[in-house]
Amino acid sequence: MAAEHPRFDPDSFRRQAHRVVDWMADYLIGVGERPVQPHAPPGAILAQIPDAPPEMPESFERIMADFARIIVPGLTHWGHPGFFAYFPANSSPPSVLAEMLTATIGSQCMAWSTSPAATELEQATMEWLRQMIGLPNGFTGVIQDTASTATLVALITARDAKTRGRGGDGKTEGRKDGMGEEANGLPVERLCVYTSEEANSSVPKGARLAGFRPDRVRLIPTHEDCSMRIDALEAAIARDRTEHLTPACVVATVGTTSTTAIDAVPAINTICRREGAWLHVDAAWAGSAAVLPEMRWIFDGVAEADSVVLNPHKWLLVNFDCSAYFVRDPDALLRSFSASAEYLTTAEGSRVPNFRDWGIQLGRRFRALKLWFVIRTYGVEGLRAMLREHLRLAALFAGWVDAHPDFERLAPAPLGLVCFRQIAVRGKPPGGTLDSLNERLLSRLHATGRIMLTQTRVKGRFALRLALGHLTTTEAHVREAWELITRTATELGA
Repeated sequence: MAAEHPRFDPDSFRRQAHRVVDWMADYLIGVGERPVQPHAPPGAILAQIPDAPPEMPESFERIMADFARIIVPGLTHWGHPGFFAYFPANSSPPSVLAEMLTATIGSQCMAWSTSPAATELEQATMEWLRQMIGLPNGFTGVIQDTASTATLVALITARDAKTRGRGGDGKTEGRKDGMGEEANGLPVERLCVYTSEEANSSVPKGARLAGFRPDRVRLIPTHEDCSMRIDALEAAIARDRTEHLTPACVVATVGTTSTTAIDAVPAINTICRREGAWLHVDAAWAGSAAVLPEMRWIFDGVAEADSVVLNPHKWLLVNFDCSAYFVRDPDALLRSFSASAEYLTTAEGSRVPNFRDWGIQLGRRFRALKLWFVIRTYGVEGLRAMLREHLRLAALFAGWVDAHPDFERLAPAPLGLVCFRQIAVRGKPPGGTLDSLNERLLSRLHATGRIMLTQTRVKGRFALRLALGHLTTTEAHVREAWELITRTATELGA
């Protein structure tokens, strides 16, 4: 029997949607009772999915049953109150509801004409966010999908500024490049990118994708607090100048991935202005803390940068993906990313922004809607209250680590992340190396299914990372995590 042509049945859709919303509400209420991550071996989920697609329609009830039976048990629950891994990929009820509306509307928001409200809401919400984090009027914002993409956009813009003969401020350079050669229209092979050895891995990857030679990407050594050494940056640039190479971009980090170290942006900016290099600031997670007036110090010097990125989908309750990219010279984006085609021509022309020309993607989702819902639902003060609580919980946890004779903290904890390790068992040196001891500790903690941490290396030492930032995580959850950590650590020496 042949299947019928798909048609919209509003009554069925309404019933199914109500069932899904009921499931969503139950999930959000009970996610903390699930194991935070699955323990099935690789391939276990795939083995339960048929090799070929169904020829005939299947009922919504059967699809939902398989979703609950096959998919949900194989998920890592990033919204679990015991999820302290990586950085949060947050969500919240208003963001979820806005995402449902976005999916229902199905707009393709590549240009003003394809959805005027989407473009103008994006303008408004980026302006709101600019004010919230204290960036000056000279910055204009656009929503990218991720910080990795935003950093790639910055690197491409920096590359084009040099290959087209423009400095980090977007102005045509009239000076010499330090070797008696004109710095205008340089070949990309002569251009260098500089970033901290603690920078996110997306920076060297983005540099490679932007066309910079891998051996022209300089990973600058760091201080004990894991922030970039300015003297080492100066030395690297000086060495490159003697080799007839030119600085194109420096990527500074405000809140490194491993330890949330904060680079000295004011000093880096001074170097970039002198060298005519683009300064991009990666504040993907930590940048949200600048919503707090008392934490605005983390953005010292950022007002003079050429671009900065932060992710509302990490610490501002907006579900993935929503990355805010701010730039001082929007024309620089247009020079690198504007797309010309007859079918893209509209009557409005340059009188309106077409955000397809502000980044890599031509097609764009209506991401501004969920940011609008979240900011209006909680207000700036509500978001500040949440951020303050997460900072308080991190300081509380760091204090517990510092006070315990069997543990040590491996990096400063100015934000919502604590890096630590076990150094003893009941006050006595452990057998074997500290690295192996902490690897076993992490494995046993994950086996409980109650919490999830991640690991890193801090100056070569294996460390456990506890990252805070979830809407549902409370002091009780953090205390429970610490009790589980200390108890498991003691059991390792039993």
